[in-house]
Amino acid sequence: MATGPVRFSTIGLPREQRVARWEEHNAQALIGLRCRPLDDVTLEATELNLQLPRLHLARVTSNPHVVERTATTIRKTPSEAIACYLTLLGEAFFYHHDGVRTAHPGQLIICDADRPFMRGFSQGLEELAVKVPRQVFTDVTGLESVRQPLVLDFAQGDVHARTLAQLVGRAVRPEGSHPVDEDTLLGLLGGLATGRPTDLAAVHLATAKAYIEDRLTDQNLTAAQVAKGIGISQRHLSRVFSSRGSSVPRYLLTRRLERAHALLSEDGELTVGEVAARCGFGSAAYFSHAFSDHYGLRATDVRRLARIHGSATPSDSRHD
Repeated sequence: MATGPVRFSTIGLPREQRVARWEEHNAQALIGLRCRPLDDVTLEATELNLQLPRLHLARVTSNPHVVERTATTIRKTPSEAIACYLTLLGEAFFYHHDGVRTAHPGQLIICDADRPFMRGFSQGLEELAVKVPRQVFTDVTGLESVRQPLVLDFAQGDVHARTLAQLVGRAVRPEGSHPVDEDTLLGLLGGLATGRPTDLAAVHLATAKAYIEDRLTDQNLTAAQVAKGIGISQRHLSRVFSSRGSSVPRYLLTRRLERAHALLSEDGELTVGEVAARCGFGSAAYFSHAFSDHYGLRATDVRRLARIHGSATPSDSRHD
């Protein structure tokens, strides 16, 4: 299992090898497809792949092209999986045995990857993909397949679809991956595929954590702002964190300290005070006290060890 996203790109490869190498990569890493660039344009495609214990996540960017999963391709490279494609940029048509659908930016398609289909990206694309093994999908939903492709809105629509897009997007970001909880992803996908309610508390918790992660540098971030930002009451947000044995302030502090520890452990030039500011601490003295209490050693010691050895020895932390 990969510890982080693995990148593959056709950019820089000889032109005559690009399509074949792209098809080979997807057959091994995601889902086998036949690929054809549009208007004889050289294929420029990049994919970030993240293999989790049960799910495979990916972020794909490319110039205009068409992909097909034909009956022959399915026989050669069966996936035994359900696929979810979330369109970020560029419209994508989806041709299936029961008709043609168009996925606009902000929409997702859930389909059976072992039923023939064709997808086209006349404007190029950026999308997220989730591959769910069929047995995992059945265990979560009670369904053996998705008989007809489902098209849902994650930009302005259901909170479950929006949260799914946020979490997958954060897990396969070019600038760095953030941990993602598989059970939450599976619960969201299962609810979207079946139309049955999912655990809203888990959805709200995941959404709140993603909201907090993007704003760790904001020294004035409060529970009230988090609740307003994800569209629930502060009281309900407190209950959600309390049910997991934590609180918004405690979780926020822990994440800030973890980020600070990562920065201090790098062999960089940031001072302890600069690290504190970058992690949302308004007071260097408070940061130093909280860091020592959490990790059992001083922030200055972590920075000193990093400068001597190139990286500090990881310490056990008391997570909330």
